Amino acid sequence: MARSSTRPTSRDVAQAAGVSQAAVSLVLGDKWRGRVSEATAERVRHAARELGYRPNLAARNLRLGHTRTVLLVVPALTTEFFAGVYTGAARVAAESGFGVVLYPSPEGIGPARDPFASAQAALDGVIASSMAADALTAIRGDQLPLVMLDSDPEGSLGAATVNLDIADGVRQVTEHLLDLGHRRILHLAADVPSWTFEIRAQELATRLAAVPGTELRTARAPIAIDGALSAIEAALTAPGPRPTAVVCDDDKLAAGAYKALRRLGLRIPDDISVTGLDDLALATAIDPELTTVRLDAELFGERGMQALLAVLEGRSPQGGDIPVHLVVRGSTAPPQAA
Repeated sequence: MARSSTRPTSRDVAQAAGVSQAAVSLVLGDKWRGRVSEATAERVRHAARELGYRPNLAARNLRLGHTRTVLLVVPALTTEFFAGVYTGAARVAAESGFGVVLYPSPEGIGPARDPFASAQAALDGVIASSMAADALTAIRGDQLPLVMLDSDPEGSLGAATVNLDIADGVRQVTEHLLDLGHRRILHLAADVPSWTFEIRAQELATRLAAVPGTELRTARAPIAIDGALSAIEAALTAPGPRPTAVVCDDDKLAAGAYKALRRLGLRIPDDISVTGLDDLALATAIDPELTTVRLDAELFGERGMQALLAVLEGRSPQGGDIPVHLVVRGSTAPPQAA
């Protein structure tokens, strides 16, 4: 059988095999059993091999309404944490024949332009961080199968929610500082309207309120070193007893706190202890190395992708928050006697 000089079509295969195009579609889509005979199926496969026919998978996926592409929406790419989330999600996606498009929401929060002519036509599903949830409306991602990360499970927009056990991370930090003898705590809180940061503040306040003689103050700052520096300087030059420890909502805020404390002539941890949350590479680059909570970003991404695949397949995603762990380093010590 002579091969055509142009790319063969399913019609060419049908003509060569002496069957209908519908039969070709059934056989090459492996849906022929019980609908065409074994002999007919073999005749179609033989004709396809002889002609060098290859189905147009992209066109087939579009006809079926599946592109095997997932959008991962994150607040920003300013830390390696979200790169780790992407790495984990992409690894699980690849094992199932999916691709992942990474999309940072501008300024970390707020609506974003639709990067597609139609997200609903271009995507099978979306994984989104709570801080980037507002971007979903613009890309119409809220009308697709959706898994939310780091989000309130009671009020989540998604079909499933995957969380790190942030509350337990804050409990571990608080218990560590209380065990060292700290009673006056300054919370350097991320000035971002997000469930994950609300949980940190609530858990810290709850744990300290249960211990007599504790005092909690709060300073707010954007997640930036300069913002943290200004907030700490203002808080520690205000009237009243100086806190003996600073609890920071993430490691970048802690780095800003380090700069502010040194400008004020305070030593870490001799005069004041500092903790973070994330365990970024930054945590071991500053001196002294930072006591912080380790979050497994890659496992977070893996679990998010596994949850979305479960939703797409009509299964129940794995439940339970992902454990986190306090890593004690040189930035915390017992407070000096008054």
